[in-house]
Amino acid sequence: MKTQRRKITIRTLAARKRKGIPITMVTAYDATMARLMDAAGVDAILIGDSLGMVVQGHEHTLEVTLEHMIYHTSCVARATKFAHVVADMPFGSYHVSPQQAVTSAIRLIKEGSAEAVKLEGGAERVDAIRAITEAQIPVMGHVGLTPQSVHRIGGFRIQGRTDKAADRVFEDALAVAEAGVYSIVLESIPHDLAERISNAVSVPTIGIGAGSRCDGQVLVCYDMLGFDEAFEPRFLKKFARLGPQIVSAVQAYGDEVRERSFPTLEHSFEGLQSEKPGEKNQAEGAQESAEGEGDQTALYNSGKSA
Repeated sequence: MKTQRRKITIRTLAARKRKGIPITMVTAYDATMARLMDAAGVDAILIGDSLGMVVQGHEHTLEVTLEHMIYHTSCVARATKFAHVVADMPFGSYHVSPQQAVTSAIRLIKEGSAEAVKLEGGAERVDAIRAITEAQIPVMGHVGLTPQSVHRIGGFRIQGRTDKAADRVFEDALAVAEAGVYSIVLESIPHDLAERISNAVSVPTIGIGAGSRCDGQVLVCYDMLGFDEAFEPRFLKKFARLGPQIVSAVQAYGDEVRERSFPTLEHSFEGLQSEKPGEKNQAEGAQESAEGEGDQTALYNSGKSA
């Protein structure tokens, strides 16, 4: 008997940690990808500010605005039925004050339909985390490599490799856990440090480049699907290599268009039948017009209209 899927909530994720069931999280930035990720059965979908790099084409995430995040989050939320939906808080949306953090988080929930927000940083973000959680909004933490701090740390570098650095990341994780986050992303840290943190905190840890001892894992959807052949960081496993397949498919389309072998009659509509003058009365014409509108509606709903 097939088990009926249920909506994943923060309570579900907490139970997964208690039971030792790994959590799966992926990013998505639009309704189509979100629908596919949700159909695949992932536990959580993150609308990451990584969209600045993989969607907008920037070198880092700093150009992403709150309005961008609200827009993309609303697209994902509309297409997601079961997965838990988390929205990144972009650079500059929570750094000024706890009140600014609350206002930004409220917009992501109210306008973006997110179910939780994620923000980067450790002990320095405790006040913001507490303020947002006091506003009844769940917060996911993020320590280790924090991409919004790319200029301060001098690039996308592994964190916590020395004893002092590892202790700093560990203390950051403890600080955000104590402040009330319901889970913590651990990015680009040694696997033994990630295990140490996962054992020390009561909330789920979700790793990316942090080894297998986290309570869950997250990857960028385009990365795990192999859209970019040139992107090969050590932490990434490409579960498909769709980039070359997409290029080949579009090339085949272009070839058939230039050869006039597409579209065929199979992909074309029949013309109107000729009729004798005066054969139709006004009522019949009105009926045909209404039927035509119905046909157009059906075509649009099928998702096959340009």
